[in-house]
Order: sequence, then C-alpha cells, then structure tokens
Amino acid sequence: MGAGGDEAEHLQAASLEAGVAGVSSEAARAPLAVTSGPHHHHGTLDEPVMDTIMRDVRSIGEKLMYVLIPMRPGDRGRRLKDWDLWGPLLLCLALGVILAVEAPNQEQASYAFADVFVTVWVGSAVVTFNALLLHGKVSFFQTVCVLGYCIFPLVIAAFFAMLLRVDWLKVVLVAVGFAWASGASVGFVAELVPEDRKLLGLYPVWLFYAAIAW
Repeated sequence: MGAGGDEAEHLQAASLEAGVAGVSSEAARAPLAVTSGPHHHHGTLDEPVMDTIMRDVRSIGEKLMYVLIPMRPGDRGRRLKDWDLWGPLLLCLALGVILAVEAPNQEQASYAFADVFVTVWVGSAVVTFNALLLHGKVSFFQTVCVLGYCIFPLVIAAFFAMLLRVDWLKVVLVAVGFAWASGASVGFVAELVPEDRKLLGLYPVWLFYAAIAW
C-alpha cells in the first residue's frame, strides 16, 4: 500500500507539472499569435513619433487614391472600411478654407467654414441612422471616414474653381466633383443595406454631396 500510494503521488505530481508547462508554453506563444496578424503594427508604442506620422500619412494617401482611381465599387468600399478621421479632418479644413476665401466678407467666410464641418457631421449621422433603419451594419465614425474621404473630388473642384473664377466652368467642375464623390461612396453604402433597399440607402448620400456641392 505504501509503494502504491507513493507511485500515485508521483504520477499526480507529474501530471500537474505537465499541465503547468503546457499553460506556460501557450502563454509564451500567445503574444506571437497576436502580433503576427496582418493588420497589427509591430511595436507601435515604442516606435519613433516620425514613423507613426509617416504611417498615418501613407494611409491617408492610399485612401485618397482609392477614391480617385476608378475601381470596382465593392473593392473601394472594403478598402475604406479601415477607418480613420485624420483624412476627413484635413479635407474639411481644406474645403472650409477654400469656401472662406471665396466669401465676400469676413462674416460669411466664418459661416462657410463652419458649414462644412456641420454638414459633414450631421450628414454622416443621417446616413448612419438611415442605414440602421434599413437593417444595415455600420458605425458612425466609419461613415464619417467614408463620406469625408469621398469629398476629395469636390475639394479638387472647389480649388480649381477658385483659381479659374469662370462661372460656367465652376458649374462643370462642381458637377463632375459631385458625380465622382457620389460614385466613390456607392460601394461602401451599397454593402451596408439589403439589396432590395439599396436605393433607399444611397438617397441620403446623394443629398449629402448635393448639399456640399451647392
């Protein structure tokens, strides 16, 4: 009985040690599994500030190219789902400055600058709420990102209209910018709502860009 008890205790201790070793090895491998993901930035907390800034700048540039370069709408929508707010903020600032410069007086310049931000945020809220009513899946900041990046054609149109100052050419530029901005956002919005309600989901988006183009 004594020998059998000692042997049982030895077996139990060995099994406990094996379990602890297995847990330790799994814990040691866990950080490697997390950091090996395709969207994880290695050592972002320890990297230099300039590297972080340049990575964000490259991300903004890539998203702007996704808006400008013709591609399948669904592909563009998937690329813009990786949202950030730096690009929309810069584009809103640029469009606000352009409209403020073209305003006839200082008071209207202030209103024009503020209207851009109000339109983008309120419009994004309306588009998000409409998509949720249509049983779509979207977040508010994701909508701000997509709608904000897709005003890039309108910013370009406003910039050239400010330089050329020709009324009929301004109408043409704004119309092209409106069509391009609306088309760029179609792929994202179309993926949010059911197929039979796609037009209902796109309608407030067209109104949003029409308000900015106006």
